[in-house]
Amino acid sequence: MKALVLAGGTGSRLRPFTHTGAKQLLPIANKPVLFYALESLAAAGIREVGIVVGEYGREIRELTGDGQAFGLRIAYLRQHRPLGLAHAVRIARDFLGDDDFLLYLGDNYLPQGVTDFVRRTGADPAAARLLLTPVADPSAFGVAEVDAEGNVLRLEEKPDSPRSALALIGVYAFSPAVHEAVRAITPSARGELELTHAVQWMIEHGLRVRADTTTRPWRDTGSVDDLLDVNHHVLDGVEGLVEGKVDAHSTLVGRVRVAEGAIVRGSRVVGPVVIGAGAVVSNSSVGPYTSIGEDCRVEDSAIEHSVLLRGAQVEGVSRIESSLIGRGAVVRPAPRLPRAHQLVIGDYSKVYLTS
Repeated sequence: MKALVLAGGTGSRLRPFTHTGAKQLLPIANKPVLFYALESLAAAGIREVGIVVGEYGREIRELTGDGQAFGLRIAYLRQHRPLGLAHAVRIARDFLGDDDFLLYLGDNYLPQGVTDFVRRTGADPAAARLLLTPVADPSAFGVAEVDAEGNVLRLEEKPDSPRSALALIGVYAFSPAVHEAVRAITPSARGELELTHAVQWMIEHGLRVRADTTTRPWRDTGSVDDLLDVNHHVLDGVEGLVEGKVDAHSTLVGRVRVAEGAIVRGSRVVGPVVIGAGAVVSNSSVGPYTSIGEDCRVEDSAIEHSVLLRGAQVEGVSRIESSLIGRGAVVRPAPRLPRAHQLVIGDYSKVYLTS
């Protein structure tokens, strides 16, 4: 079985970060979201992976390389415009050939991985297999109606009146039969080739579509709140390890990971926290549930439940929480308002002063 990982898309809910980079490369505990997906595929025994990329394909390729670091062989497939998940399957036709494949949305985080899903796919072959989970608001998702035997009867994309509470997680297994389905469908009202429409086409043409339902944790990292939530979850499993330098005037409480080349001085760090290589934390309070990326600077500040991307600087800020701070961004106190105003005002002018 091959895998197709989708890492294109515009990431509109994560702007402005996705104006300058792929959302799949935003870090969770200082590791790109995409890496968690690739690691779970390798753990499931998959070796050949195609990554569908968009305008930031070069950045993704530079970080993931040929896949050897993950135990994979990676091919890159360019999607020039985000025209839907089914369109991504269309452009991957040559890579996929006539093999069964797993489709995985690259901005999803499944802490349990996909090993069990892949195993069940092999034990009970079907034209398609969908991973589903019950959600509180199914109208925000693709929704599946499933019979008592686990057969999928109908799919709907973000329905106003959902027929069930079972949402599509973003992990699918397909036989080669899906290629005829994605060729047969037409764009939806939003101008995209919907994967739900392709699977519905398979159902209507008598093909067997099975459901796998899980209640285990699953998280979409498509918004800032989601990303901070996933970071919180992953940090809960981090073990403390100090490889960098921590001076005698600093205190580490709980599980704190300080990477080689990082420096902590005169600070209190309450875990779980990860501090990346080259970062400097001085005279500050950090944590809990905070990830500080490589080459960051935190000075004379307090920060918790936040993510700092590579090269960010926070200086002289009394308190930051539940924040996502981008690469190379600088956060400093605003200048104080002047105590007096010096004016040169022309004839008949009107000036309104707030203080």
